[in-house]
Amino acid sequence: MRFAVKDTLTEEEIQSGLRSIIKDGLATQMMVTLTGGVFLVAFALKLGASNTIIGLLAAIPPLAQLIQIPSVYLIEKYRVRRAICVYATFLSRILWLIIALIPVLFFEAGLAVLIAALLLYAILGAVGGTSWNSWMRDLVPQDSLGAFFAKRMGMATALGIVISMAAAFYIDYWETIFPDYELYSYSILFFFGFLAGMLGVYFVSTIPEPRMAPVEVKTKFFDLILQPFRDTNFKNLVIFLGSWSFAVNLAAPFFTVYMLTLLQLDMSFIIALMVLSQLTSLAFLRIWGGFSDRFSNKSVLGVSGPVFMLCILAWTFTTMPEKYILTIPLLIAIHIFMGISTAGVTLASGNIGLKLAPKGQATAYLAANSIVNSLAAGIAPVLGGIFADFFARYKLTWNLTLTSPEWELVIPTLNLQQWDFFFFLAFLIGFYSIHRLAMVKEEARLSDLHI
Repeated sequence: MRFAVKDTLTEEEIQSGLRSIIKDGLATQMMVTLTGGVFLVAFALKLGASNTIIGLLAAIPPLAQLIQIPSVYLIEKYRVRRAICVYATFLSRILWLIIALIPVLFFEAGLAVLIAALLLYAILGAVGGTSWNSWMRDLVPQDSLGAFFAKRMGMATALGIVISMAAAFYIDYWETIFPDYELYSYSILFFFGFLAGMLGVYFVSTIPEPRMAPVEVKTKFFDLILQPFRDTNFKNLVIFLGSWSFAVNLAAPFFTVYMLTLLQLDMSFIIALMVLSQLTSLAFLRIWGGFSDRFSNKSVLGVSGPVFMLCILAWTFTTMPEKYILTIPLLIAIHIFMGISTAGVTLASGNIGLKLAPKGQATAYLAANSIVNSLAAGIAPVLGGIFADFFARYKLTWNLTLTSPEWELVIPTLNLQQWDFFFFLAFLIGFYSIHRLAMVKEEARLSDLHI
């Protein structure tokens, strides 16, 4: 059988599987780069999307993760994670072909089709992701987990940089030659993203699957889902990651909109900033991976987390209240430090969940973690979109004024308007989540015990 599971895997099979995981990471990164981020936001804006719609689009992927609840039941019942992952991912990525055809076949109902297709894409992808997480927990050697995924992320990020730069030049060139057909340029990007996604599905199908640990005591489904919340340490991890996810997703989905609309920056410059952030992320991935293996994932989060939150706070100073001489230098600095911190946060937050999930129960534990994160990450951008429209009418300023009989000097120290309000709120919530991280216990590394 093509998707048969095995009781034991040889070293050769494990190494072959690890190579396929790397190849899938590259193909998936190509798909994500061409179909998401700046390109998807720009496509939606050109279809007439409002801030609330942008928030809704950002909310769809995390909220769709709630499908992991029945997905856990599916996996525990049939216990064939590779087959479930391959079929669900295949069906999911077909939706990008439909999105690519929106300007040709569905222009009048473009936003409705985009929202429906992204919803189905996210739901089916969540089914595949649930089986993938549990599968990787049992396949990748635990003593090299951090270094392996750092390598995978590093290679994928490098490819993403090249692809995004090429795509940005292509978009600019297309708009110069065919200014009346801008939407078609994004359709072509999405089509190539669809092809890359199909290639990724093939690589996933070649990864071997070890048999899931047998269930010694049969547990009712809802007891299985609730079990991680009875584990005090894992519950503390879930609270930390959930509050962190809410803080990040309250602000991050609107960075691109903020630069396109309020700062009026060119697409090519925005892409250049994204590439700069990816380059710094790439440079620090191996460093964070080494730290996570030598010390702990918690230590990495304790350093990279506050840096990321300070970057969110810094967005409030990019206007005073309009663009000023420090706007561009500050944007460059923000993207550099966001790249550094994102590498650490992404790597360590993923690995700490894998590490603290008990072997044989990883599916339920990781799904519980994803459910909480999904609710937080799904609610936050919807609130963000509503806040952006609501606070467009409000402004909070704080100036220092020095006067003399002949002159007056006014120094603006704080100017909050529209997006700035929830950038500041996201900063406060993010630091609360870092406080929650202190309550999480992570096993010391062997290198620590021998000091």
